[in-house]
Amino acid sequence: MQYLVFEDDKVSRIKPLVQFKPVYSLYTGFRTLDEKLEDALAGKVRLTWHLRDYLAACYREQHPERTVNLIEDEELFLINGRMLCDDAAADIILHAALDPFCALMQGDNLLFARLPGCRLPGMNDGRLPDLFDTSLLAETLRVEQAEGFRLLEHLWDVIALHPEEMLRDAAAVETGFIEGDVHPSAVIVNRASIAIAPGAVVKAGAVLDAEDGFIIIGEGAVVEPQAVLMNNVFLSPWSRVKAGARVYSNVFLGMASKIGGEVEDSLIEPFANKQHDGFLGHSYISSWCNLGAGTNTSDLKNNYGSIRLHMEGRDVSTGLQFLGLLMGDHAKCSINSMFNTGTIVGAAANVFGGGFPPKEVRPFTWGSAGGGFGPYRIDNAVETARKVMERRQVTMSSAYEAMFRFVADREQGRQIFL
Repeated sequence: MQYLVFEDDKVSRIKPLVQFKPVYSLYTGFRTLDEKLEDALAGKVRLTWHLRDYLAACYREQHPERTVNLIEDEELFLINGRMLCDDAAADIILHAALDPFCALMQGDNLLFARLPGCRLPGMNDGRLPDLFDTSLLAETLRVEQAEGFRLLEHLWDVIALHPEEMLRDAAAVETGFIEGDVHPSAVIVNRASIAIAPGAVVKAGAVLDAEDGFIIIGEGAVVEPQAVLMNNVFLSPWSRVKAGARVYSNVFLGMASKIGGEVEDSLIEPFANKQHDGFLGHSYISSWCNLGAGTNTSDLKNNYGSIRLHMEGRDVSTGLQFLGLLMGDHAKCSINSMFNTGTIVGAAANVFGGGFPPKEVRPFTWGSAGGGFGPYRIDNAVETARKVMERRQVTMSSAYEAMFRFVADREQGRQIFL
């Protein structure tokens, strides 16, 4: 039996964070969804992976060990890629605890299904559909209802689930050791909840205060002088916290990323840059983004009310009191940028100038609050992305460029510029 992790038609709700990656590559806590799944299964099941076709070539380059978009067996066990795998989900997978032609659903979310590969709807000449139509799939199967499973259902769930996921992820990580280079003047509070990997550096006057949480510093990561880290902070390998930064709570910093200023309750994917002063709160910053010096995000309304997002031309209530900036891959903002509560900035958008930009900045646009936004020339966007990647010793492959141009063409084709 083949175990296939799939993307379904609800993935589109999580744009722009998934325009350059499959949904299971998103972070909440300090692990991606696929890392949570693989860790829970502990190598006892071989997983294969389904994702949108335009992502596949680049994804294969990044994960050459994985089987992508292929049916290899007559019988399939499907696993929803939006799911945050826990012990209950792992138990179902490890025991293949579904009868043939059966699906387990939670509301209108298909969690698992077991069926012959030839019965998958949407197959075309043996090719898997871009996104599984799970309602159509469920019509062909005997459906059982479940509850208690957690999935990414909305764009803001990466933030809403993040504090709890930080604690869940940390439960599987050993702390209480310091193997990196820590300056004698650095202040260490509650060593039992701190882990500093070999090759990490903590410089003079830095404060690591884990009295009310944990602090994990990965191999080669650097904490510069007088930076303060507190209460559930995870620094990935080769990341950097700039001098004088205040990193307060529930912060994930991805590999080779940089942060400075004030940061709380936020996720910064690998190869992103927010190294200057300014406040970032309850935000998700995708890979290859750059926040200019003095950028500030609001994450709380003046009336303390529920924050609404503007998505695809309509307002949507999140039910959250705290929500900041949600920024897609390769987006940029200039010096002293300001973002209102619940602002979405699309992939490869370029924001500059004074004032608050719209609460939804479309992908592959550039402009300002005062001057409006227009199309970002695709060749220019590609060249900028190439330069940004080269600065981190990453070469833009032909597959990556093709993916980048595909998203740009599609997004600009569906926009009307006034």
